Amino acid sequence: MATNFCPLTSFFPQSTSPQQWRSRRHFCPSPPSKSISLFHAPPPPPPPPSSSSSSSCLRGLCGGVFCRAAAGAGSKAVASDAELAADPGQDRLLKVPISNIRNFCIIAHIDHGKSTLADKLLQITGTVQKREMKEQFLDNMDLERERGITIKLQAARMRYILNNEPYCLNLIDTPGHVDFSYEVSRSLAACEGALLVVDASQGVEAQTLANVYLALENNLEIIPVLNKIDLPGAEPDRAAKEIEEIIGLDCSDAIHCSAKEGIGITEILNAIVTRIPPPKDTAGGPLRALIFDSYYDPYRGVIVYFRVVDGTVKKGDRIYFMASGKDYIADEIGVLSPYQLQVNELYAGEVGYLSASIRSVADARVGDTITHYGRKAESSLPGYAEATPMVFCGLFPVDADQFPELRDALEKLQLNDAALKFEPETSSAMGFGFRCGFLGLLHMEIVQERLEREYNLNLITTAPSVVYRVNCVDDEIVECSNPSLLPEPGKRRSIEEPYVKIEILTPKEYIGSLMELGQDRRGVFKEMNYITENRASIIYELPLAEMVGDFFDQLKSRSKGYASMEYSLIGYRESDLVKLDIQINGELVEPLSTIVHKDKAYSVGRALTQKLKELIPRQMFKVPIQACIGSKVIASESLSAIRKDVLSKCYGGDITRKKKLLKKQAEGKKRMKAIGKVDVPQEAFMAVLRLEKEVI
Repeated sequence: MATNFCPLTSFFPQSTSPQQWRSRRHFCPSPPSKSISLFHAPPPPPPPPSSSSSSSCLRGLCGGVFCRAAAGAGSKAVASDAELAADPGQDRLLKVPISNIRNFCIIAHIDHGKSTLADKLLQITGTVQKREMKEQFLDNMDLERERGITIKLQAARMRYILNNEPYCLNLIDTPGHVDFSYEVSRSLAACEGALLVVDASQGVEAQTLANVYLALENNLEIIPVLNKIDLPGAEPDRAAKEIEEIIGLDCSDAIHCSAKEGIGITEILNAIVTRIPPPKDTAGGPLRALIFDSYYDPYRGVIVYFRVVDGTVKKGDRIYFMASGKDYIADEIGVLSPYQLQVNELYAGEVGYLSASIRSVADARVGDTITHYGRKAESSLPGYAEATPMVFCGLFPVDADQFPELRDALEKLQLNDAALKFEPETSSAMGFGFRCGFLGLLHMEIVQERLEREYNLNLITTAPSVVYRVNCVDDEIVECSNPSLLPEPGKRRSIEEPYVKIEILTPKEYIGSLMELGQDRRGVFKEMNYITENRASIIYELPLAEMVGDFFDQLKSRSKGYASMEYSLIGYRESDLVKLDIQINGELVEPLSTIVHKDKAYSVGRALTQKLKELIPRQMFKVPIQACIGSKVIASESLSAIRKDVLSKCYGGDITRKKKLLKKQAEGKKRMKAIGKVDVPQEAFMAVLRLEKEVI
């Protein structure tokens, strides 16, 4: 009697009942039967199955469908699209002609389904097996999964067969939030086409417009995709009309899809092949490759992600970084599919990674050009425009001994996040730290969390601020992001602050409350246009300092989450700004100084003094807490002294006796105040910094 052998029989003993078997159907879809034999082998001991049969069996069992061997034994199971595409998916390392390469990225507003669509493309093309699949597959940071947003661009190589012709598809999934637009711009520079994903139930939103303009600047072929058509509130025709009216793209051939349900995915893949142009065939020229991302691996050093523009690069080549002037031996090159898979050669049009034991993070920067050491290219690639930080804050380690670790962590993180800028800073209250520049508040929050999680640092963050421009009386222009760097009042003629142009897209019923928000934040109303009957675009110009607080939170709460915004820096304008100082017992506390508009100075000063009164411990003498503009006190609180009851021994008698004792005590307090020093506890600084973020 032949023995039936299956690699998973250890999970299902022969004594298992049909009911128990069905309760474990995530391993296999039906109970064991003597009529279905996975492998026929001679009597025991059974030989191990061949690698191809074994993998086929395991893939079938774990995927929730019969394996091919079982299907051949009389099963009626039908292979799904993912299984039909699995074979070409496994061969994705095979070379194809340059004319069959397609480099594209996915761009959209936040939460319009980019990552879900990327997941489905990976699954349908067989790049990722069904058993390995999980939501937001390319989002490999815990932070991305917790928040449900994409923070880092991710690349993946897929293989797709159309009309019996194999194609290599290089996908780059991009973030959708306005704070990470720099990641999007770098992705677009490595592509020839882009999928513009629009939520059919939400329509065109602010970041949709911004991303389209970025793609048009890079001369990319744009394919409109209307996602989430399976939702009850989906209106694909309205969304297509909005795209045509607002953006000007022809949507007659826009693809209707549902990434979650798998509708229209094949049409998207066909459109990528037929409508996106291939890269130029320049494989014969000198090597030029553009670095679009990198990260630091503690074991292998700097790992570089690049797109080969001209020439070819092979394993073992001596490569040269044109900007830094350093040369290395390429120990390992490969492709991202989506995991790192080694190959021996990459040529023009392909996207891959490179490891060359690069230990210095400054040697391989994003935007640099890679060429051969022996056959250098005549000129480097244009690279990327420098990211301009818009929001600044101080980062200080809670433990002063962690300062070197913080510096190393920032250097390694800057390798992975090219928009991050930092410089050393010293504070009398918090010691040594760094003044860091970010593209926005979310960017600042993400960087802080990544430093704390990935590098095990405990950090103090000061209130976010912007860069002010001071015109001095001697015609010198001073830029300062820290109130302590502001010149004295007698030396400055005027102060300018950065202004942004902000475009808000909102349903018409929330126009009034959002215009009120803009006016409250010193905004200058520019124009309002009705995009459709029910949606309007409102354009304001307002100070960036008013936006780095809770502006976005207020925008979402006043519009019940339906409004979206996009902003861009438009320059500096003169404003009536003052430096608000905090004095405790007559001594200036520099870390608590802020730059505010004159109209808000009193409310900010009052809030800070009241908070400090609660937080500073009482002293043996009276402590005045004052908010000052120059020498003028605009808000004040006093901390009453801890005093001994010197009248407790007086049980009566003349009042002069009591006055004498009180006068003697007052003189002692006066002497103590003259020489006394108030130590502001660290908790007070932390609480006041949190308060500044709320009130400024």
